[in-house]
Amino acid sequence: MTMSSFLKFRWINLAGAALFAMYGFLIGALPVALMNLFIVGVDLYYLYKIYARKEVFEVMETGPGNKFLERFLDFHAHDIQKFFPGFTRHAGDDTLTFLILRDMAVAGVFMAHPGEENCLRVSLDYVLPEYRDFKNGRFIYHHLKERFVREGFNKVIAEEKSRKYGEYLQKTGFTINENGLFQKTL
Repeated sequence: MTMSSFLKFRWINLAGAALFAMYGFLIGALPVALMNLFIVGVDLYYLYKIYARKEVFEVMETGPGNKFLERFLDFHAHDIQKFFPGFTRHAGDDTLTFLILRDMAVAGVFMAHPGEENCLRVSLDYVLPEYRDFKNGRFIYHHLKERFVREGFNKVIAEEKSRKYGEYLQKTGFTINENGLFQKTL
C-alpha cells in the first residue's frame, strides 16, 4: 500500500492474489481462493485499462527565462537531484528545451545542447513520478527524432547521472559507447 507507482502496485497485487488463490485451492479454503481470484480479475481489468489507454503526447518548446519552466524546475529540484545530481540550469541560447505533455498535463522536461561531432548532449530528461512508465522517453526519442536529424544531429549522448537514469536510458534504446556514455543513433 506504500507503493508510489500505481502500475507496480497492480502487478505486485496481482502476483500476491494469484498465489493466495492457488494456496486457497490447495488447502481447500474456497472463500480464500475465490476472494483472491476476484482480486486477480480486478487487477487484470485495471492493468488492461492502463495499457490500453490512449494518451495524447505533445511537446511544447520553451526557452531560457520561461517563468513556468523556472517554477517547475524549482518545485521539483529535490527529485531532479536524485536522478541528475549536480544539475543546474545553465540553459544557453543553443539549449533545446521541451516540456513534455501527456493529456495536456506537464509530465516532464527535456533539455539538451549541441555537442561535438553532430551529437546532442542531454542535460536533463526528467519525468514526474506518476509518469515514470517509459512512455515519455519513447515519445521523446521517437517524436523529436526527425527534428533532431533536420537540425544536423546524428546521435544523442547522455551521461549516467544515477543508476535509475541508466536503467531508463537502456530501456529507451540507448547503448553504452566506448567512452562509457549512453548513446542513441538517430
